[in-house]
Amino acid sequence: MLRRRRVRAPHPAGVRPAGFARLPRRVGTAQPAAAVLTERLPDGPKAIGAAAAPVPPAATGTAVPKRRSYEGTEMTANRNQGRQRRTRIIAAVTAVAAVGVLTVTFVSGGGRDTASAEADLADFVPIQQVQPNVVTPPPAAGASTGVFTVDCGTNGNGKFSPDNPVAQPGIRNGAEHLHDFVGNLAIDANTPNEALAVSGTTCRNGDRSSYFWPVVRIDQSVRADRKAQLAQALSTTQPKVSCPRVADRLPAMPSSVSRSVRRDLAALDRQLATANTAMTASRGRIDQRLNRSVIQRLRAERATTIKRIATTMSQAGSRPVGLVSLVDCEVSYDGLHAAHAVGSRAASGANPTVRCPSVRDKLPEVPARAVDEVNRTLDLMDREIAAANERLATSGGQGGPDFAQNAVVGPLRAKRIAALDRIAIAIGRGAERPKGLEALAPCVLDTRPVGEQPGAGDNGNDGDGAAPSALPEPQGPNLELPNNTGRIVQPSKVLIEYRGNATSPVRPMPMFLRALTGDAKPISRGPANARATWTCSGFADRLSDKYPICPKGSQVQRVHDFPGCWDGQNVDSANHRDHVAFADPATGACPAGFEAIPQLRITISYDIPRHIQLRGQYALDSFPEEDHNPFSDHNDFINVNSVPQMKKIATCINDGRRCR
Repeated sequence: MLRRRRVRAPHPAGVRPAGFARLPRRVGTAQPAAAVLTERLPDGPKAIGAAAAPVPPAATGTAVPKRRSYEGTEMTANRNQGRQRRTRIIAAVTAVAAVGVLTVTFVSGGGRDTASAEADLADFVPIQQVQPNVVTPPPAAGASTGVFTVDCGTNGNGKFSPDNPVAQPGIRNGAEHLHDFVGNLAIDANTPNEALAVSGTTCRNGDRSSYFWPVVRIDQSVRADRKAQLAQALSTTQPKVSCPRVADRLPAMPSSVSRSVRRDLAALDRQLATANTAMTASRGRIDQRLNRSVIQRLRAERATTIKRIATTMSQAGSRPVGLVSLVDCEVSYDGLHAAHAVGSRAASGANPTVRCPSVRDKLPEVPARAVDEVNRTLDLMDREIAAANERLATSGGQGGPDFAQNAVVGPLRAKRIAALDRIAIAIGRGAERPKGLEALAPCVLDTRPVGEQPGAGDNGNDGDGAAPSALPEPQGPNLELPNNTGRIVQPSKVLIEYRGNATSPVRPMPMFLRALTGDAKPISRGPANARATWTCSGFADRLSDKYPICPKGSQVQRVHDFPGCWDGQNVDSANHRDHVAFADPATGACPAGFEAIPQLRITISYDIPRHIQLRGQYALDSFPEEDHNPFSDHNDFINVNSVPQMKKIATCINDGRRCR
């Protein structure tokens, strides 16, 4: 099994749950982000941009305490049995305090030619051994104490996807692990806000928001080569930087600014190429400090360039929306994922989807008089794709094998032919009519390998001209991905609550606000944003960064608290975090410059047999380089409550009531 010494950040509430390992010494200071781009509300200023506040230094740790031994004969017997039969693949994590580098390498430790699928039992803890650590600030005068509950189901319709529309918009398989989705039925990595606002939903009150989190799997199989494959794949993997595309998310490009905008798009390609050159220094290993340095520098450069594109186009009358969401990039270990294949090859997709050629980046310069009409048509085409994907998600295979082609793909092609003809006519009134646009009309049911992305000159994703490695598509009846195998556990209950603030009333959160909590990459990116989320029913007073082993009759639970404070202006930010903040853990007050909004809490419950818990046979879907780290748990959210509905939620909370 892979073993790792994990570096922990202080618990967000200021209390360290039992089982947290502290740093042996200070390992570095986070670099301040610069030139952070933000996206203001539709009725706000047209110019977008703000300077980011410096990131506070990492906390100074103390010596790592010895692990508490597991108690109970049943737990001990299972642990000893697992030790005897596991192939030992050790993940050695070395913190070099002098330079603040955390390097992860994988080496083989021998074995007896057998291996268990069990996770490392050091990642599991009986919940009784976790000390109470949840602190709830007492309500002060003027507090908002109500709770509004939303029922969006438990993903019974099977909307699974490896996309992450919040953290990696526009990038197919941006999560590189599988998410449960509840709420919005149209959402994928590319769905525009306008389509989200009119889609169907699984929520009973009409809430069209999207709530999504990594699935949990149970895996009792024995795979002697899984860990060895992972170790070998990492040893030869070249980490690369992946960024959302910009060119195909822009509105019509007015002739007057075409040269300037294309120059900035080329600059984005050069910035990405430079970042990927820097990443060659960490071939075969995971280097937190290098990863952070490269991404922070690239984020600052992209923020400046993308802000300039937005300003230039807005001044020409074709204002882009949502470009701030395209600023942040990720270090990707795609080679590791692609090399570590899953066993099942039965054809299966997480959700059937249509894929259509991009149009926005293929259009010529647009005369000023045609800009509005072309933009309306482009937006319509985006909504039509979203509607087609929603139809596929809700049809459940009805109508036989030809249903998708005849009822979805064919009609969509006809609509796109008509739309492209309207665009050509509009441009032709003031310039030469573009030819060949009809070639962009046909769409197909997606069969392309998940990781395959456009190549050079795309202003994101390998501007250096090298095509990234194609990642396997979710496969088989369990929708398995590399290193994420086994049966998906459907939650027994998903409790979605909007809660109040201990010091003040809440104001309605803005429509299309994006937020996330936790961090999917505490090993490769650092643990500063990671949060303890694991507990058992009946133990709401404690959260752990380990998988819990619950008493008989108690359910495994994940509790995800989102930031409850908002900067009052922006629905997203360059790192998807700076526009929102957590309240003070002791007082509940929002930081200066932020105001209280309904604080989202999602509690997910699972019926997992106790013997599965004791044997370490359930785990979180995660990036293979994170190796099912329970501290990588996270949750994402896009608010698509209507304005009246969100006002109703805020009023209920401020009145101190419990509502649905």
